[in-house]
Amino acid sequence: MEEIATQVQLALRNIADMLAYDPETPMLFSSGIFWLLFIFFLPVYALLKKSRTKMVIFVVGFSLYFYYKSSGLFFLMLAGTSAVDWMLSWHIFRSRKKGVRLALMWLSVCFSLSILGYFKYANFFLWNWNAMVQGNFQPMDIILPVGISFYTFQSVSYVVDVYKRRIAPTRSWLDYIFYLSFFPQLVAGPIVRADYFLPQLRRNERATPNMIWGGLWLIIVGIIKKALIADYIAQYNDLVFNDPGFYTGLQAFMGVIGYTMQIYCDFSGYSDMAIGLASIMGFRLGINFDSPYQSRNLTEFWRRWHISLSSWLRDYVYIPLGGNRKGVFRTYLNNFLTMLIGGLWHGAAWKFVFWGAMHGVGLAVHKACKPVLKKIPDNFATDFLFWLMTFVYVSLLWVFFRAADFQASVTIIESLFTGWDLREFPEFCTERAAWCIMMAALIVMHFVPQRWADYVQDVFIRAPWIIKLIVFLCAVQLVISFMSAEVQPFIYFQF
Repeated sequence: MEEIATQVQLALRNIADMLAYDPETPMLFSSGIFWLLFIFFLPVYALLKKSRTKMVIFVVGFSLYFYYKSSGLFFLMLAGTSAVDWMLSWHIFRSRKKGVRLALMWLSVCFSLSILGYFKYANFFLWNWNAMVQGNFQPMDIILPVGISFYTFQSVSYVVDVYKRRIAPTRSWLDYIFYLSFFPQLVAGPIVRADYFLPQLRRNERATPNMIWGGLWLIIVGIIKKALIADYIAQYNDLVFNDPGFYTGLQAFMGVIGYTMQIYCDFSGYSDMAIGLASIMGFRLGINFDSPYQSRNLTEFWRRWHISLSSWLRDYVYIPLGGNRKGVFRTYLNNFLTMLIGGLWHGAAWKFVFWGAMHGVGLAVHKACKPVLKKIPDNFATDFLFWLMTFVYVSLLWVFFRAADFQASVTIIESLFTGWDLREFPEFCTERAAWCIMMAALIVMHFVPQRWADYVQDVFIRAPWIIKLIVFLCAVQLVISFMSAEVQPFIYFQF
């Protein structure tokens, strides 16, 4: 009996350790612990769905626990921020004095942005101030809460929409924290608007079979994108970016193209999983990626890439700055400033500022050239040329996004134009056959017409359950076969 008691205590201790926050292994959608918890979560959620209040309480509790497993005690800060925003939103809504409403709106926005600014940008600004005054700066020991940029933007848009009378504040704080902490999109988006999400919460409709099986299909696609393709091709890409001066032009080129596809698979894979999980629960989050590398210009690229962020920046930064309503120069300037803010949102470093600024310049150039571009014949040759120019420009800017610093970015770009020997290509393909096959397959799939992808999804939805199970098990087996030693974090977790 004593031995059995010891074994039980050991098992309970192991379970407790597994359920506790571990900063070295935050919970990810691609980790086994999440799917184990989700298997237990889903039937309880289904049972509580009839009672909206019980369902909301249960999901909020699970979401806060999910955030605890991802970011530790910062889940308390999320809860506190949501309480402040909710109370201020009601004061904004009830007040009849425009000046008071405006002051309260800015109080809420500044409160949210100040928290984001401290955790994300304090060391960046202090480091730059120190460089100007030539002081002896020691960085503060600040841990960046996972996903703080995403839920801060949701919080800001909610308060602004209440101020502008686009929406009414939620009747209860529980509804608001449900919206802000909804675990499928909490830590890496998509950034969901309140006017799109809250009506779904009020209706509390059950997921249809199409939503459930379509959600499962998106989860499978997302896992393949992230855990199979992105994590595998990252192994070579990391070699190039971690030692930028060591590789030849061809090898550096492969690393740059590899990262261009890696960041797409990584982030769109997370979005697919988030959208799929929400769909199984009966919620629609909207599309976040729409084959962005098919774009023929930067304007089109930003309509297809991270759609929830680009539309947020348009509605809450670009349009308030004046949009295109104040003349040509102001239009270009507003575009530039919006992308500059978008770059800084991605990270507290000058390389991100430069990345955003150059996208702003590219957007301005495209707008300026529109009268000329309209006169160019629209055929395959011009389409290909415009696509190639856009893809090259975007790929080169991804170098600044990924490299350790600005100098490393310059070194990699310089190597792209030197040391080329095409005789290396057959050897590269032989040594990294799996990498090349994945890249080729990914590029081909990216350019498959959307109607084909929709058809495959529809076939999966209508297939017998045994076929669905086989597809799922094949995807899991592929991931296990190519999985690296550790579960890799999503790139956008750092934002």
